[in-house]
Formats: sequence, structure tokens, C-alpha cells
Amino acid sequence: MGGRARPAAGVVSLGGLLVRPAESRDLDAVAALELACFKSDPWPRESFESFIGRPGVTFVIGEATPGEGSLGAYAVLIRAADEAELLNLAVAGGSRRLGLGSALLRYVLDSAAEQGVRTVYLEVRASNEAARRLYESHGFEEVGRRRSYYQRPVEDALILQRVEP
Repeated sequence: MGGRARPAAGVVSLGGLLVRPAESRDLDAVAALELACFKSDPWPRESFESFIGRPGVTFVIGEATPGEGSLGAYAVLIRAADEAELLNLAVAGGSRRLGLGSALLRYVLDSAAEQGVRTVYLEVRASNEAARRLYESHGFEEVGRRRSYYQRPVEDALILQRVEP
């Protein structure tokens, strides 16, 4: 699933992953995946609903089996001027270790770069080794720490940054 995707307003195929903008019909599946991935502190469905079609927000769905509507992953990135923050990235349990998270991350990073974003930030649990490896493989570096940021359980958040070359 390598190579740079050419982000567009519509659907993009990245190997076995179909990436498309999130729609209202996706919200139940997104909320269910959010709960499965972030059991201790999931976002409510309404948070995702507020991102659909919102200017400055990239909210995309990755379908693991295109045409079958199976949600493999989703990502939410918000832009302001030449900076962005990756607010959320989740991959369904059965779709992990298949490159879907990496493909979706590459997609949102490419999309942001095409819109003039030079720096992307994110926060990740200090204990989330798999996510940290994924982000590091895409050029993110630790630039700070928020003590006791997560509450269930209490844990530090690492602040990661990626600067476009």
C-alpha cells in the first residue's frame, strides 16, 4: 500500500483499502469502532456527526472490503492555516496489521500537505506502542508530554509532531 495517494473529494483505492469521505450513514459504525478501540474514553457519536462536511476537517472512512461497506478504519484531521492535528485514527481489530492504519494515515497526511499544511500534531497514550510505532514510521517525533492527560486509566499523553520537508 505504498506510494502517495492522490487525495480527492471522492473515493480513492489504496491497495485493498477504499478511502472515502465519511457520511451520515457511517456514524453508527464509526461510533461502534470508537467504543471498541477506545473503551475507556470513547467520543460520542455526536462528535463525529459534527465533523461531516465541516470546512477544515478531513474525516475519512477506510473500507477494508470495498463494496461490502465494512468499516476497517477511520481518521479525523483538523486544519488551521499551515498546521493540523490528527484528532483520531482507529482501525478495527480484524483489520489490524494489514497496513490499513498506515494507508489511511498516509492519505490524511498527503491530503493535508496538498492543502498547505506543513506541520501535523497528535497526542497518543504513552503506553500505546503499536500506535507510536505507526506514527514514527510516518515521520512523527515526540516533542512534548501532557502529564495525566488521559483519565481512564490515568496516563500521560505524548505530543508528536511531523513537519513536511
